Amino acid sequence: MKQTFTILLLLFSTGLLFAQNKITFEVKEESGESLIGASVIIEGTTTGTITNNEGFARLENLPNGEIEFVISFVGFEEKEITLSFPEDNNKTIEVELEEGEELEEVVIAATRSSRTIQDIPTRIEAITGEELGEKAAMNSTNIGMLLRETTGVHMQQTSLSSGNMSIRIQGLDGRYTQILKDGMPLYGGFAGGLSIMQIPPLDLKQVELIKGSNSTLYGGGAIAGLVNLVTIRPEEEAKLDVMLNQTSALGTTGNLFYAQKYGKVGLSVYGSANNQIAFDPDEDGFSNMPKAQTFSLNPKFYYYFNPNTELSLGLNTTIDNRTGGDMEVIKGNTSTEHIFSEENKSERYATQLSFRNTTDDRTFSFKNSVSYFDRKLSIPDYRFSGNQLSSFTEAIYNLHKNDNAEWQLGLNHYLEQFTETDADSYSARDYTHNTFGGFIQNTTDFSKKLGLETGLRTDYNADYGTFVLPRFSLLFKPNNKLSSRLGGAMGYKLPTIFTEDAERIYYRDIQPLSKDLVDAETSIGGNFDINYKTALGDEMTFSINQLFFLTQLKNALVLREDETMGMAYFESADGNILSSGFETNIKLTYDDFKLYLNYAFVNTELQYDNINNQKPLTPKHNAGAVLFYEIEEKWSAGYEVYYTGKQFDNLNNQKTDYWTMGIMIMRHWERLSLFVNFENFTNVMQSDFEPLVLPPTNNPTFPDIWAPADGFVFNGGIKLRLSGDND
Repeated sequence: MKQTFTILLLLFSTGLLFAQNKITFEVKEESGESLIGASVIIEGTTTGTITNNEGFARLENLPNGEIEFVISFVGFEEKEITLSFPEDNNKTIEVELEEGEELEEVVIAATRSSRTIQDIPTRIEAITGEELGEKAAMNSTNIGMLLRETTGVHMQQTSLSSGNMSIRIQGLDGRYTQILKDGMPLYGGFAGGLSIMQIPPLDLKQVELIKGSNSTLYGGGAIAGLVNLVTIRPEEEAKLDVMLNQTSALGTTGNLFYAQKYGKVGLSVYGSANNQIAFDPDEDGFSNMPKAQTFSLNPKFYYYFNPNTELSLGLNTTIDNRTGGDMEVIKGNTSTEHIFSEENKSERYATQLSFRNTTDDRTFSFKNSVSYFDRKLSIPDYRFSGNQLSSFTEAIYNLHKNDNAEWQLGLNHYLEQFTETDADSYSARDYTHNTFGGFIQNTTDFSKKLGLETGLRTDYNADYGTFVLPRFSLLFKPNNKLSSRLGGAMGYKLPTIFTEDAERIYYRDIQPLSKDLVDAETSIGGNFDINYKTALGDEMTFSINQLFFLTQLKNALVLREDETMGMAYFESADGNILSSGFETNIKLTYDDFKLYLNYAFVNTELQYDNINNQKPLTPKHNAGAVLFYEIEEKWSAGYEVYYTGKQFDNLNNQKTDYWTMGIMIMRHWERLSLFVNFENFTNVMQSDFEPLVLPPTNNPTFPDIWAPADGFVFNGGIKLRLSGDND
């Protein structure tokens, strides 16, 4: 019996020994470059690993028999390979992955080319896919959340009563950032007011962000950078999404998006409605969030003449009414002490026409948009109102001379006409900016490791003359783990009275611009970044992007307030604004976990009026960390913490630093997602440090806003996917 047991044990051990098979995969892309961090998983299990720094992945202790392996990498087509053991034991299998649909979704529209984000010499950040969906769930009312949590971007609230906010990129005011929708500028000048608050995110496919001047393609206005909002296009399979959201701050939002292609025609329709009840979390008697009703409707029609020729026509409509100030006045209870309120009524309409024809090596496109924006702002004893009519027309010819070179030549025309409808004692501050421009841009790949993008634009404006704007961007990729970009450009901005400082005083008592005092603002700047990615062991990946930037702004528009004369006026500064600093972004992945770390140092100096001070409301230090966990198509959860450093207000008083934290959880089913978000759950508010409103009640003063005004806000909701795929 003992001998029989020994023989069986030896046979069993021998079977185990023979079943301990090994396999090695070498994963590459089509160019032959190794893919670091590609996943190799045994089909139907969670057993697997990732490729190391050389692109190799090794699996051991595999049983005998046939095993199906799934090899995947973000942006590439998944590949399945079946091996038989022990026949394939200890082999090295070479796998070549092809670029897939997921990468095509990150083709950058802002550069007017067909290149992916990895291959463009211009440094571009894109918010896409799941990240975009999560941010939309956290705030489905507007795109403020999308932009606020981007490194180097600061959302500056300019009014407590209206809730208005402005985007600041790398320490420069919001008027230096150009906001585009599908490559068309719709939000400049007077129309830039309330824009961030009036752009809901559910119809967006991706958000593209270029920091620093991108003057060649888009002309004036993009000194700090540009934001391009790319909408979802119809596909053969219908897409119908419905999102409902409720917040603890008494806000209710409903969104609906539908898109489908029917043979030669396509249609997309986006509707959004938001109702916000006036909210006073610090109980000081004044609203921290105004009473607001906002409605948006954006239909878009497509006609496909053939696979190479397409015409689209869209209409963007937003109607917005908001009232903030004394809570008693908002409720309709006025008295001698309770009279202050700020009322904003605005209407925004914009058409978008686009024609595109593509052949094997060339593309011709024509774009036109016409927009109308009307806003009425009222406070006790004062009213400001006006409308802006603007248009953008562009014709562009794109030539692929060969596989390595691409040329773009274009002409465009900008019109911006503001008409004040309720002028005060000063003359109406009407203006018309009529600008004609032409540009040429070339992108050349000298090798797989080196690419260069150069461009030159010339703009002519009847009032401010001619602007010649060169730019360049250099991309260097010595290997699959390391890449670097170096770029520089010049830019300009035509002056208007619509600045953050003017918004703060409701445009009251501001004189019309004088050409004797004001000139166009001009800039020169550059940036340099290094991106490195690698694998850490068999289950972790690590990547880091380090960016350095510098922008010098000349003839900055400065608002002067003369209290003795009871008026204000603009003039060009007698010195420069210099913004410099760096951004650090780190990403770590392990299994279903992702950790994002970021830090921004922004040093914006005002070098005029014999001063060299830090720009008000511009913290030098900002940092953040986001830990994200995801089980695909089941769970998503994230914890985030952000630090905002010390800053100065407009009276040069230093303000304390602060931390905010948030938690978001989403549960996904085939057609339904439920989400909850705890924003700023530590309830940090500016009123914890100082009052947001100074007496008297009937004529209040509002200090600068430098910290959260709304405190902790909980929101939850549902997203229904009533047709289409389940992604």
